[in-house]
Amino acid sequence: MNRDSFAIDIVGLPRQLLAVPVRTPLVRPGDDLPKLVSDCLAGMQASDDVICVSETIVAIAQGRSIPAESIRPSRLARMLAQQAGSYATMNQPESVQLVLENVGTIKVLAAAAAGAAGRLVGRRGDFYRILGSAVAEIDGYTGTMPPYERHIVLGPKNPHIVAQTIAHVCGAHACVVDANDLGKAEVLGASAAVRADVVRYCLLSNPAGNSDQQTPLVMLKYRPQPGAPGRSPLLQAA
Repeated sequence: MNRDSFAIDIVGLPRQLLAVPVRTPLVRPGDDLPKLVSDCLAGMQASDDVICVSETIVAIAQGRSIPAESIRPSRLARMLAQQAGSYATMNQPESVQLVLENVGTIKVLAAAAAGAAGRLVGRRGDFYRILGSAVAEIDGYTGTMPPYERHIVLGPKNPHIVAQTIAHVCGAHACVVDANDLGKAEVLGASAAVRADVVRYCLLSNPAGNSDQQTPLVMLKYRPQPGAPGRSPLLQAA
C-alpha cells in the first residue's frame, strides 16, 4: 500500500478531503477484482469513503487487454494512423484497426472527412467528437508497466455493476474511473449515493499516477474538523 495521501483543495468543496493511493499486486485476466480490492484495502476503508478503481484494471480483469502483436492493421488503419497526430490511440495502427472493427469503416471515414473539413475552417476535434466513446474507450499502448506495455486495453464492461459489486464487498462506496495526467477525469460507473461530479473534480490531479506507481486504487476520504458539516460532500444527501 502507498501510504502517501493528497489533500484536496478545491474551491466550493469543504476541506479535509483526502485522496489516498493504494498499491495493488499486478492485476491479471480472470482475477476476482472485488476480492482483490478488498484485500488491498485491508480495513482502511470507512463506510462513507469512496473507492475509485481505475478502468484499466477493471478491463484487464475482464480479459479486455489485447497484445498489439495479435492485431493485423489494414492499409486504411495505417493510413489513418499516419495522419492522426499525437493522440495516443489514433496514431497507433493497431488501435485504429480496433476502432474500425468496432464502429465500421464507413463511420470512421465519415468522421475523418468531417475532421478534415473542420480543420479547413480552423475547427479541430470533429473526428473525435463524432466517434466519441469508440475512441475514448480504447487505451493505446503508451509505456504502461510490464507485461502490458504493448497491450491495447478496451473499455470495461458494465462499470456500474462492477462499482456496485466492489462497494458491497468492501463495505464502502465505489466507482470506476478514467483519469490521466492531462487534467481529465471521468466517472464511468458508480455505486448508489456517490456524487460523480465531486469525485471527478477530486481526481483531476490524477493522484493514482500514470507511470509505474502501481496504485490503480484511490480512496477518497472526508474527515471533517469539529464544527464542519458532517455529511460527506462525496455522497448524495439521504
